[in-house]
Parts: sequence; C-alpha cells; structure tokens
Amino acid sequence: MPDKIKVMVVDDEPDIVKIVKISLELANYEAIEIYSGEECLEKLEKGEKPVLILLDIMMPGPSGYEVCDKIRKNPKYKDIKIVMLTAKGQKGDAEEGLKMGADDYIIKPFDPYELIEQVKEIIER
Repeated sequence: MPDKIKVMVVDDEPDIVKIVKISLELANYEAIEIYSGEECLEKLEKGEKPVLILLDIMMPGPSGYEVCDKIRKNPKYKDIKIVMLTAKGQKGDAEEGLKMGADDYIIKPFDPYELIEQVKEIIER
C-alpha cells in the first residue's frame, strides 16, 4: 500500500488544527499537526516532507507570510505546495500570501468538504 500523502497543518488554534486533521484523515491523507511557524520550520529542517502545507497567516511568532517566505527561499522545499489559511474578509491578506509564493489560499471559516476538494485539486496541479 502506498504511503499516504502528508499534509502539514500549521495554525495556532488547536480547534482548527483538529477539524482540518480529521477532515484530511477521513480523505486518506496523513495530517501533521503544527501549532506555530517556528515549529513548522523546525520540522522541515528535521526532514519532514509534506506535499502540502496549510499555513495560517495570523500566528504568534513568525507570521504565515514570514514562514512562507522562508520556505520559498530554500531550494530544498521548492516542491512543497503552500496554501494560506486566512480569516474571512481579509482579501488583501490572501493576495499578500500569493505574492510571498503561496500556491493558493482558503478563507476561514471553511467547509471541511470544500477544504478537502481544494487540497486534492492543489496537490494534483
């Protein structure tokens, strides 16, 4: 049986991480739970290889933008897709994320089924 596709979920809100993790696992993905930008970068440094990172923008410590920028500046991570998670109504935030190199964005609150559809589509691009 092939390995499950790894998706890293980076958000400082445990409830959001749990909802996303459960949704991903029901869709047969492996979810890696991360609660800060620093932890995300540390896991990558230690060799964690997600296909996709769902990255919250507003977090204590480095913001999602800063984390996205650091990941994009490191050629080791060029194949990792990044999707910014942003609060509703922050259209400018999403555009800023795309400028930093994100592949797409998802607006919170999101429907878990739509989230999975979007994840599948982005991974297949």
